[in-house]
Amino acid sequence: MQQSDGVSWGMADEIGRIVLSRPERANSLTLAASRALVRAIDDVLARKPRAVLLAAEGRIFCAGGDIGEFAAAGTALDALVDDILTPLHPALYRLATAPLPVVAAVNGPVAGAGIGLALCADFVLGTPSTVLRTGYAAIGLSPDAGASYFLARRVGAVRAQQWLMLSEAIDAQRCLQHGAIDALHPEAELAGAAEALVARLARAAGGSLAAIKTLCSGTPARGLREHLALEQALLVARAGSADAREGVQAFIEKRTPRFTGGEPASGMP
Repeated sequence: MQQSDGVSWGMADEIGRIVLSRPERANSLTLAASRALVRAIDDVLARKPRAVLLAAEGRIFCAGGDIGEFAAAGTALDALVDDILTPLHPALYRLATAPLPVVAAVNGPVAGAGIGLALCADFVLGTPSTVLRTGYAAIGLSPDAGASYFLARRVGAVRAQQWLMLSEAIDAQRCLQHGAIDALHPEAELAGAAEALVARLARAAGGSLAAIKTLCSGTPARGLREHLALEQALLVARAGSADAREGVQAFIEKRTPRFTGGEPASGMP
C-alpha cells in the first residue's frame, strides 16, 4: 500500500483499496489529504481493478473538511475551499462513474464531504455506530463532494434537503431504513463483510456489472425509448463476449462460472 497525507491505497487480487488513514484527526480532509485522495483514486483506477473498496482507520469514517484548517484560513476560506474542490470533484466523479463496483465500509460517524465519498459507492456497509451528520448548515456552509447529490439519490430529494438543513445526527437504523446505507454489521465484522462483498463482485463478469451500472445510473435523464435501445446495444455486446459464453456453458453444466476478467471493464458496447 502507498501512503501520503492520511490516505493509503493499493491493489491486490484485482481489488483496489483506498483507506483514509488519519484517525487521530477523524480522517478529516485537509488540503493535503484531499490531494492525496485524488492521487489515490487516479492511481487505483489506472490499475484497472475489478472492484474498489473504500475504508477508513479508527472509529470515524470521515469528519468532512478539517475545521481547524478552515478557521486558520480566515478570510481566505473561500480560496482554500476552491483549492480543495477543484481537483477533488473531478476525481470523485471518476470514481463514482467508473465502470466497476465500488464498496464503502463506513466504520463509524461520517459527516460533510465524507458523506459524498461514502455514498458515491454502489454498496454502502455500516455498523451500529454509524451516524450521518451533514453539518454544513450548522457552520454556514453548503454541501460539497457530491454529498447532496448522492444523499438525494439514496433517500429522496425532500428527505435529503431536510437532513442537510437540520444538520441533525441520523443514526444507523434511520440510515438503513431510508436507504442511505445498505446493510449493518457489528463493528468487529464490518471489515470481513466488506472484503467478502468486494471479493464476490471482483469474481463476477466485469462487463456485465459495468453494463448494469451504465443502465441504472442514467435512468433519471433517459427516456424509455433511449433506454431500451441502450439495453439492446449492451446486451448484444455482452452476448458476444467470452464471459457470456462461459456463463451460459457453466449454467448448462451446473457449475460455478469462471469469468476471466480479461475484457475491458466498460459498460459501453
